[in-house]
Amino acid sequence: MRVRNVHVREIAAPAEAAGALLADLGGPRDVLWPSPQWAAIELDQPLRIGSGGGHGPIRYHVTDLVPGRRIGFTVEPGIGLRGTHTFTVEPLGPQRCLLRHEIDGHATGAMRLHWVLVVRWLHDAVVEDLLDRAERALGTGPGRANRWSPWVRLVRGLSERPVVRAVPVPVGGLLDPAGADAADAFAVDLQRGLPVDPQRWADAVFRDPPPVVLALLGLRQLLVGLAGIERGTGAEFDTCERGDGEVLLGADAGHLDFRCVVRREPDRLVVATGVWLHGFRGRLYWAVVRRFHPPVVRAMLRRAVRRARVGDAVPAG
Repeated sequence: MRVRNVHVREIAAPAEAAGALLADLGGPRDVLWPSPQWAAIELDQPLRIGSGGGHGPIRYHVTDLVPGRRIGFTVEPGIGLRGTHTFTVEPLGPQRCLLRHEIDGHATGAMRLHWVLVVRWLHDAVVEDLLDRAERALGTGPGRANRWSPWVRLVRGLSERPVVRAVPVPVGGLLDPAGADAADAFAVDLQRGLPVDPQRWADAVFRDPPPVVLALLGLRQLLVGLAGIERGTGAEFDTCERGDGEVLLGADAGHLDFRCVVRREPDRLVVATGVWLHGFRGRLYWAVVRRFHPPVVRAMLRRAVRRARVGDAVPAG
């Protein structure tokens, strides 16, 4: 099946200015590719003929390059799409240019249906977001920002769910789990462009939990009094201490002491928890809560990362 898809945007800026944005594509100064809303372009070397990489599962290498005017990528075999995707900048006058992206290729096998139902819609959204980014970077707009369709939002929600996994509790940081009655840690991978300040992540994780977690916290408030346990005040998630790339949250209570570290590492976010129980009430409380603790932490991490990807969280620091 032939696949040809073209997006163009006329921009009120010199071609040289748009070409400079194009020259940084896939590099550390890239402001053109719409990351972190979309998986970033990552190349194995500076932009030149032969540079290889891709975004998400789509892999390609540079086969055509005119600096500041054109970049052509050839898609590598394996996903059922053969062909090229190309960016070009065309001058229209001293203060106007055309930024263009084109896919020209063939879909084979299951990709023929996948392109029609899923890939084309996501592709159209990411390229229009890229064109918006170009106009913002050049100070010319956009007049009307691209809005994702309900279908794009649904597909992204189903296919790009952040994967949270259990990991060893970090050592040598602010959380010392020595003597803890329970300790665990969970991590999620982060892509380029997401916040680096651990305090921002701590606020995103604990100050904006999913509705189901809010419901569980509300139920806890109603039930703990029956066991003679004080109700939460929100201070449990106040920052106690700051370190290199991490913050320590927590509070002491009659039934347990709670500590949690939110650690921002170069390519992932880690949330580690330690609990020290006091007496029968603490053991009774934890016997119930420990069953909900892992899925609650996973849900909060997923929500924080998902909202950061679509720009609903605080901007990157």
